[in-house]
Amino acid sequence: MPVDLPPAVDVVIVEAARLPVSPADRAFSIVTLEGDVIATAPRLDEALTATPGVQLFRRTSSQASNPTTQGISARAIAGSGASRALVTLDGVPQNDPFGGWVLWTGLPPIGVEQARVIRGAGAGPYGAGALTGTIQLAERTTVPRGGEYEVYGGEHGLSGAAMAGALGQVFVTAAAERSDGWIPMSKAGRGAADQALYYRGLSGALRWTPELAGKELALRLSGYQEKRGAGLIGADSRALGATLSATLAQAPVAEGALAWRVQGWLKRSDLENRSAAVAAGRNSTTPASEQFATPAIGYGLNAALRRDAAQGGWELGFDARVFDGETRERFRYMTGAFTRERVAGGTQSVAGLYGEAYRNAGDWLLTGGVRLDRWATYDGQRTEHDTANGATTLDNRPQDRDGWLPTGRLGARYAAWDDGYVRAAAYAGFRPATLNELYRPFRVGNDVTEANAGLEPEQLYGVELGLGSEGVLRWDVTAFANRLEKAVANVTIGAGPGAFPVAGFIPAGGVLRQRQNAGQIDAYGIEAQVERRWESVSLRLAGAYTEAEVDGGSQAPQLTGLRPAQTPRLSLTGEAGWRPTPALNLRTVVRYEGERYDDDLNTRQLAAGVEVGLRADWSVTRAVTLYAAADNLLNAKIETAQTGDGLESYDQPRTLRIGAILRR
Repeated sequence: MPVDLPPAVDVVIVEAARLPVSPADRAFSIVTLEGDVIATAPRLDEALTATPGVQLFRRTSSQASNPTTQGISARAIAGSGASRALVTLDGVPQNDPFGGWVLWTGLPPIGVEQARVIRGAGAGPYGAGALTGTIQLAERTTVPRGGEYEVYGGEHGLSGAAMAGALGQVFVTAAAERSDGWIPMSKAGRGAADQALYYRGLSGALRWTPELAGKELALRLSGYQEKRGAGLIGADSRALGATLSATLAQAPVAEGALAWRVQGWLKRSDLENRSAAVAAGRNSTTPASEQFATPAIGYGLNAALRRDAAQGGWELGFDARVFDGETRERFRYMTGAFTRERVAGGTQSVAGLYGEAYRNAGDWLLTGGVRLDRWATYDGQRTEHDTANGATTLDNRPQDRDGWLPTGRLGARYAAWDDGYVRAAAYAGFRPATLNELYRPFRVGNDVTEANAGLEPEQLYGVELGLGSEGVLRWDVTAFANRLEKAVANVTIGAGPGAFPVAGFIPAGGVLRQRQNAGQIDAYGIEAQVERRWESVSLRLAGAYTEAEVDGGSQAPQLTGLRPAQTPRLSLTGEAGWRPTPALNLRTVVRYEGERYDDDLNTRQLAAGVEVGLRADWSVTRAVTLYAAADNLLNAKIETAQTGDGLESYDQPRTLRIGAILRR
């Protein structure tokens, strides 16, 4: 965590339309990442996952992972490619409308000034999707008068550039990156079919905040596109998307004055995804499926009315979201061509009203909120036909479903001593299954996972108790207990070689899974962090320990007593910063993660790993900074996946990179 220096050059402020942080949030477990930490991370998700418990579905960063596995969770209860955390940028959801994952290419670090990780189900203002927590991103508002520009390059064909600047009342960001990547398969198991995880990405955003007497208006347009390899010949993906939002806000003009925000947004995305089956010996691949389009659209509206005063306050609001999308793909590759085509998708909506209030009573902060949501899934379909004669081979149109779900949260915080506090919270939240989980089957190598249009919303209930200090030595310890009911999991229902209804043939070494509401997951654990800053040195230690167990019930009794897939028991992070001279800043990050399982049956164990990163920044002038960094300095083998026949894949090897930053 770098020690701050005075601004290098003159800066300008381009306001964003947002309400102040709610005072009620102080009763809950929150980790805040400031812009200096975010800016030094290779990608935004890597900055976030330095917080123990926060994780993507797999161990790889978003530079090397398929878009469908870039879901994020704010607590290590059970990883999911669909995200069990709601990610917002100044209030606008960033989760994909079809799959719930987050395309991190569209969120370059240079454009984000702060990230707040609020752990625990977010009833109140956060609503559907905030199951394990909410990650609130704040877009940058302060930039050098002439802009900020960064270029960098490194091993494995890495190169990139990014900029942030202001043109009058318009804030602009742009970023581009490419990497030739690395071959993830272990050398012992590698064959001619394996190739590097290459990556190409572009993104840009414009935010216009015109002057409006007494109010704040922000109109924002952003977009991204990316192309990446999957580590196999014939397997790759392409993704693109755009978001348009409009926010009008009235900040409080005095204590006790009303403040409000109205926000509308529209999000479009598309995904192409090719998968391949691997031959014995890994010497060749055969096309398995070609997802040639996944058009999806999401739109929403939210509003909040708030009053904050010294003695307490309240907030009332609502939000509504609608998602519509479908996957279009070719599959069943025979005699040199695909013989079947599939269209699968539907529409879902969720809308809710909430109210939350808090009270400052001496040394006490008391808060509580309730929320009522209606969810609906409708117009679903999965049709398949023969490409040669057009004959329909499957026409599945599941019944429309809907329901009401009440949730809420309670919190208390007590100022127990100077700069110290004790807090407690209880909460409930839910997450409807995404369109991807409901309707789209997928394949990874020889493993096939079937969709399930009958999935019910996941529901989480939890309590936590924490204490800490905000003095010179900042620390926080939280003990939590959560129960995730109707947990959506990929449940193994068969193994190859063999033919199965709907899924078709599964080759030797492959398994057939289906997304199911697999009973419940009980998890309890401890999260802790401590931080200390001196004039030229900073230290931070953080960790999370989670015990989690599945009760599969009658739906999946084979899972009872097992640990959820992709859920490490222990994760630790250590960070140290040292500024020996005003011009030189040194930073190191050490991350440890314990074993996790790659599958629901706990047969594919991924080994524990330690990763070390170093970075040195040298301010040549107050406008020019040069840096050098080493990711995975010790070239550790960080295991990320394991096939049914025991072959391992690994995260990036040691990668050296250098860069330059110009602030004008």
